[in-house]
Amino acid sequence: MSEIIVQTFLTLDGVAQAPGEPDEDREGGFEHGGWQGASGIDDLIAEWESRTEALLLGRKTYDIWSKAWAVWPEDAPGQMGELTRTYNRVPKYVATRTLTELAWKNSRIVDDVPSTVAALRAEPGGEIRVWGSLDLIRTLAEHDLVDEYRLVRYPLVLGSGKKLFGDGFPSTNLSLTESFTAESGVVVSIYRRAT
Repeated sequence: MSEIIVQTFLTLDGVAQAPGEPDEDREGGFEHGGWQGASGIDDLIAEWESRTEALLLGRKTYDIWSKAWAVWPEDAPGQMGELTRTYNRVPKYVATRTLTELAWKNSRIVDDVPSTVAALRAEPGGEIRVWGSLDLIRTLAEHDLVDEYRLVRYPLVLGSGKKLFGDGFPSTNLSLTESFTAESGVVVSIYRRAT
């Protein structure tokens, strides 16, 4: 059986919008893009990503990632090259109602998220990684399809922006399985579905 693993960078006030680049996601007039600083957990992220068997992305995240990982050189040194090779190799499932074609190799359109993801989880495999994609994560949670949340929380308050667990997020019982603080002050918390 495969597992759906949500990995998210977020602030103390729960904002997960546009951590990487200033213009990554300006929806709602968001002006704090690119807030993510050094985390001090690059080795951990690399270890997590080494277990990625597939990506499950929303359309907006797919747009951002396909303009980066899909075109960056696979022979780049270090983590950039490793992640580029991984992301190009694995299947990518894209939840979209607007796209009809996907240019990034090994990408497939998902139009019925609950049934497609349930079928993917039932197949043998490993970790199906979800990055970003807040609307998709909400849909997955509504159908009890998230197995684990890996939250990387930065010691920063923005006061506005889209939140991972915003108003209307479905009630969910989770168990904390691991937590630690990096020297940077970033707190990593791993939650699994409560049994």
